[in-house]
Formats: sequence, C-alpha cells, structure tokens
Amino acid sequence: MSTPHIYDFVAVGLGPYNLGLACLTEPIEELDGLFLESKPDFDWHPGMLLDGVTLQTPFMADLVTLADPTSPYSFLNYLKESGRLYSFYIREIFYPLRAEYNKYCRWAAGKLSSVRFGHEVTSITYDEADGLYTVRSQRPTGETTEHRARHLVLGTGTPPFIPETCQGLGGDLLHNGRYLEHKEALQAKESITIVGSGQSAAEIYQDLLADIGSHGYRLNWVTRSPRFFPLEYTKLTLEMTSPEYVDYFHALPEDTRYRLESEQKGLFKGIDADLINSIYDLLYQQSLDGPVPTRLLTNTSLADASYDESTGTYTLGLRHEEQERDFSLTTQGLVLATGYRYQVPAFLEPVRDRIRWDDHGRFDVARNYSIDTTGRGIFLQNGATQAHSLTSPDLGMGPYRNSWIIRELLGREHYPVEKSIAFQEFGAPEGPLT
Repeated sequence: MSTPHIYDFVAVGLGPYNLGLACLTEPIEELDGLFLESKPDFDWHPGMLLDGVTLQTPFMADLVTLADPTSPYSFLNYLKESGRLYSFYIREIFYPLRAEYNKYCRWAAGKLSSVRFGHEVTSITYDEADGLYTVRSQRPTGETTEHRARHLVLGTGTPPFIPETCQGLGGDLLHNGRYLEHKEALQAKESITIVGSGQSAAEIYQDLLADIGSHGYRLNWVTRSPRFFPLEYTKLTLEMTSPEYVDYFHALPEDTRYRLESEQKGLFKGIDADLINSIYDLLYQQSLDGPVPTRLLTNTSLADASYDESTGTYTLGLRHEEQERDFSLTTQGLVLATGYRYQVPAFLEPVRDRIRWDDHGRFDVARNYSIDTTGRGIFLQNGATQAHSLTSPDLGMGPYRNSWIIRELLGREHYPVEKSIAFQEFGAPEGPLT
C-alpha cells in the first residue's frame, strides 16, 4: 500500500491572490503546494469585463512583480509572449484593461503544474496525531478526492452581497457580478434601477446611459452615499498601502480598527475620478436634445422592496437620510451593485476550534496573516480589512502578503519582504521631538 502524498500546503480558491502565490511558489523546490478551485477555469469577475474598463491599479500590481520583478509570470512577460508589449508601451497608460488582466491571469494559470480546477472543497479536518490537515473535494463527476497537508491557505474570495431586503424577492434582479450576461435582457425593459455607490455601480450606469437613446428605457441610480465619492488616489494616501501602515493598523485596539474599517471605505471603494467626470460629460452631451430620462438619487437608502409578478415590476421603499423622508420608486430592472462580503466557508466547520476569532465573531488575523491557534498553520488571503486595513483587498499588496506567507511556510525569507517604504509616520513618536 503506497504512502499518501503529504503537501507542504493546500490552497483553497484561485482568485488573483492565490494565483499569485502559485506563481511565486512554482520555482521554489522546497515547497510542494496544491491549489484547488471549484470553477472549471480561471475567470475573474466575468460579469464586469466591460469594454474599455481598466483596473484601478497600475500594471506593476500584477501577480508577482512587487515580490519578484524577474518572475516569468509577470504581466510584462505575458505581453511579450502575446506580442502586445510594444502596443502597451505606445499606449502609455499604466492601467491594464480589466479584460486584459483576466486574460493575463488565465495565461499564468495555464502554465502552472500545481493548479487543479473543478475541485470543490467540501470539508477540512485535522489529525492531532500526525499534525496534518485533510482536504476533501468533489469533482463535477461526483468523484471525491482527499489531499493531506501541513498548512492551509484560504483564498475563497468574497461572495456577492445581497441586501436582506432583496433576499428571496423573486423576479430577475441581479447582482452586478452577473451584469454582462443579462445586459441584453435588461435593456429590453422600460426602466432600470442601479442600487450602489462604488466603481461597479458607476461603470454599469455609464454603460447603460450610453445606450439610453437607442433603447428608450428610464435609468435610475440610487446611492446611500451623500455624494458620488471619488476614489482617493493621492500619493501620500497610497502610502497607507505600506508595511508601516499595516504594522500601525494591526497594533491598534480591535474596536478602533473596526471603526477605521468603516471610515476608510472611500479609500478603496470609491469611484475613479475620471469615470465620474466622464459620466457628467455624457449626461451633458445627451441633454442637448432635451431632458435625459435618468435620475441620480444620493443620500438614499433602500429600506424595503417588493416584486409584483403580474407586472414584472419592483417597488423600492427608499429613504432620504438627511431629510428623513420616505418615498418609493418602481422599476422593471434591478441591478444590485452592493459589493462583496467575506463569508466563512462551511468546509472550515470541522476545524473551527483551531481558528482564532475576535470579539466581533470574525477571524482574528495575525500580522503574519495566520488565523489558527498555532500562528502558522492556516493563512488568509483578503477578507481581513478589520485586521489589515485597506491593504487586504488591494491587488498591489498581494505579492507582499504572499512573500510573508512563503516566509512562514519555509521558515526563511525567500522573497525580500519590505519593512519600511513610507515617508510619513502613522503613530505617535516614542518620545519628544526635536
């Protein structure tokens, strides 16, 4: 009887962060890892791959470059291999097209030997006797597999968030993550309403606004925010995605971190300023022929909702927060650009007692990105803004976090981990200043 293979780590989920970890660990002979993904292939937010839409981070924030600029899995190497490097150079725009970034990730995933698609993890258990995790997964055929490993890396991502008022509502409402596949059906309706305040809501609004004349629908955009907040992208603010700021933020009291988590959403969930201006210009252009059949409602929260199957319309109960006035809006199409929220995967239930939890019932994420009681057994990708601030969902910080995780897995530093890059100081000095 053959001895079961033991991996150094099994990583669950293959979004950009675990894909980056796969790229960075592929050349390390001392690390034997396996990456399991339930989907049949890599596809990053396919419902939002709108024409012309770019990332909000520069191309250097790819899977590997900020950890290893010499990696063969860099975005620039992808461009070179696909014959697009000079075109990208002439374009002189640092921000890759979102569809292009997706193609780059698919290219990288296709080169890796450690990735297994079509494996949905169903449970994870831990054997105290041998100190190993057993990861059970199921294939689309129903076949089950087991893999044993010393460590785990969780990269299951953040699923779409549907407000409680819209859960089980009926009809054909959709989250923005499914926008493109339902765009044609949406545009056949008499009215469409977008609920949300961030980049995705703005991109969908602009996309639908551009076609409003040819389709003749009424278009509404409802946001709880007091205004259409631009993403703050000044250079000193960007220093908050630095090792020093992670150190500072992580050391704060838990309640303070949770308060800041709420206050900092505009730093990573705002709208690109150029997009806001482009929407205004489009509204101005279309208004030359008369009033545009659209409404932009700020300070407006969604209090309740109902669906009338006979007419195919939704009635949204809305509340203007500053005036404290209630009103309603009827619409045939409803797009919820309400973001994503981390959910603890059900497959972790058997090892729940090995995981650290904070006083708010969420993962107690250590500075080294571990969440287990040993401090180096289970590592978390993303899903930790309450512990690591806005760096948690930032694509550019993915290689930095992976460098940390690799150092923990190896017991030594393989990729240099930056410790000090910021000009500013985030905390109070230890003593008097001179």
